[in-house]
Amino acid sequence: MARTKPSKQLSQAEIESFLVAAEALHKSIVKPLISPTCDHYRATRTLHEVLLKTVREVTGKEVEFVRWFGGGSA
Repeated sequence: MARTKPSKQLSQAEIESFLVAAEALHKSIVKPLISPTCDHYRATRTLHEVLLKTVREVTGKEVEFVRWFGGGSA
């Protein structure tokens, strides 16, 4: 059985799949209306910033759901 060398980047199909999953995660993070003073709010905002930064790094651009949220720079 031949071993294949792992690729250095995601394929276009993998990027599209990643974006679908990232958008679903984005929606689950921003949907709950919770107080900005609670620990859960701060934790989800930290997670959201990392998500936005990762999407930018993987795709090399802003995507529609990021622009809609107006997340600013992460």
